[in-house]
Amino acid sequence: MFTACCPLILASTSPRRKEYLAQLGLKYQIIPASIDETPEPGELPQQFSRRMAASKAKQIADDHPDSCVIAADTVVALDHYIFGKPRDKREALTMLMSLQGRTHAVTTGFALLSRNRNIEEVASVTTEVTFGIFTETILQAYVNSGDPMDKAGAYGIQGKGSFLVQSVTGSCSNVVGLPIHAVVQSLLRHGLLNIC
Repeated sequence: MFTACCPLILASTSPRRKEYLAQLGLKYQIIPASIDETPEPGELPQQFSRRMAASKAKQIADDHPDSCVIAADTVVALDHYIFGKPRDKREALTMLMSLQGRTHAVTTGFALLSRNRNIEEVASVTTEVTFGIFTETILQAYVNSGDPMDKAGAYGIQGKGSFLVQSVTGSCSNVVGLPIHAVVQSLLRHGLLNIC
């Protein structure tokens, strides 16, 4: 459907992000960034996600000035408290218990950076997700499946964790890890995509 006007680099190994770009017909190279992902004191989720995405993009773009780098960072937050990836099963269960029956925000910051084209855009998209209520036994069974362990907020809407979600307000792809509508709009705005 699309072809890129410059070499594209995805600064992520996320299977979901790779799939979204591949579905558009885009060819790209994967070069994951490695940065410190610790929130600063008092940093709001939107600020944190944008800072992370920008830092990832800059790290890769510095070594690849001819390319267009796409980077993203997804944050789950409840009452402005940022939930990272759980360190262990106990923390995963604690996260899920605190999210159930409530509406939380999923924010993905994304950055588009091309040194030689003087393009640098950083933005974020927020989606509201409401969980249903389940017994601790059911939540523990989900934790024991291993699915939550590599995901912010200890769940993935695109897999086994989909049963947790009662409703979504906003971009569904954003909850999965890449607000594809906003990213494509950004690429088109900067003249980085051709239509096949």
